[in-house]
Amino acid sequence: MTTEKKKCTILVADDDPDDRLLLEDALTETKLAGNLYFVEDGEELMDYLLHKGKYINPSSSPRPELILLDLNMPRKDGREALKEIKSTPSLRQIPIVVLTTSKAEEDIYRTYDLGVNSFVSKPVSYEGLLELVQKIGIYWFDTVKLPFYKADI
Repeated sequence: MTTEKKKCTILVADDDPDDRLLLEDALTETKLAGNLYFVEDGEELMDYLLHKGKYINPSSSPRPELILLDLNMPRKDGREALKEIKSTPSLRQIPIVVLTTSKAEEDIYRTYDLGVNSFVSKPVSYEGLLELVQKIGIYWFDTVKLPFYKADI
């Protein structure tokens, strides 16, 4: 990885407070996230991305460069949110990594059919999570070329 890391805007959609805390710690420890935002379900995720409700101000809810998406959430689950994001022209280019406890083949196939960019299972240890977050950072922010998005202000 480069020595001078770019600070990235990452949006995490996960209803589990412990998982959110562990992800926040891992993203902070690896210095990957400069701007880290959390939502707790698919409804809140869509409100954030479409600047609705408490997310109406784009400066306090900036467009993420990467979404980490749990599948099993209340109200609107990750599959429904993924389908909506990838069918919305202004959002479909945002890379989405499904980060879930599910290892079901059906979930893997279905999320790729819906347009997910990566599917990974949540590690069982914090050390495993750190390693995964580092790999995500290397791939999404050091290796691939992402489309530039001009702010919608």
